[in-house]
Amino acid sequence: MKFRTAAVQYHLEDINSFEQFSEQVTHYVRNASEYGAEFILFPEFMTTQLLSIPGGDGKPQSIEQLPAYTDRYVELFRALAAEYDVYIIGGTHVVEVGGGKLRNAAHLFHPDGKIDVQHKIHLTPTEVSEWSMSPGEGLEVFETKFGTIAMLTCYDIEFPEIVRMARAKGADVIFCPSCTDDRHGFYRVRYCCHARAVENQVYIVAAGTVGSLRKVDFMRANYGQAAVITPNDIPFPPAGILSEGVINADMLIVADLDLSLLEDVRTAGSVTTWRDRRTDLYPDWK
Repeated sequence: MKFRTAAVQYHLEDINSFEQFSEQVTHYVRNASEYGAEFILFPEFMTTQLLSIPGGDGKPQSIEQLPAYTDRYVELFRALAAEYDVYIIGGTHVVEVGGGKLRNAAHLFHPDGKIDVQHKIHLTPTEVSEWSMSPGEGLEVFETKFGTIAMLTCYDIEFPEIVRMARAKGADVIFCPSCTDDRHGFYRVRYCCHARAVENQVYIVAAGTVGSLRKVDFMRANYGQAAVITPNDIPFPPAGILSEGVINADMLIVADLDLSLLEDVRTAGSVTTWRDRRTDLYPDWK
């Protein structure tokens, strides 16, 4: 099975209304649809752009106010997924759960209107100490007409165990929305994407934020690049990069994912890392 995916290097800049946010998101979806994309990935924390909209006192809003945009966020992405007949991972959006807890949630919008959600499992120190986030409590994989996928956000990809669990549950493609503010953070995530692709013989699709929100604390700097990453074996590019963007440019990338190649390398690749894992020594999810 093959399908075409796009990943967005979302350009963050201060805005004055939700309509400006909607116009920017729609632009990327239309652009991806012109290339025949069937899956579109937006990056982590893209909706923090909404915090730059002046509040009633004329000042930027705080992270606690972001969940107030959830209904409009969902309505926008659900409508775009239906209109363009495409699966959209709408980056991540901060939602409020029971007891007033805030969580960083990746949303998968299906063309038929269905919505799947994966809360970020591993939180960075900034998310905990500055934004009072709460971690997700479990891992799910999601069925699409193009097979089984997982959504693991940024820091999540730095933990081998959680990606192994996703693969054990059947995921062939890991979508990784990300947001990093400097090169150190960017390369931590990027190198781990490559490692997880090799370890589990899966595709990793990553997207990052670029630009700057001058009015929003902790979003004033972004260093990002989208990429589609493969196992390192003969059917794939030698460096394991199927497609990548220009660092910090406002753009999107497109690539075709051939799931049959994953089965080929798992069965008879130069190395068969998924088959050869020593579950007698380190049990996986099963």
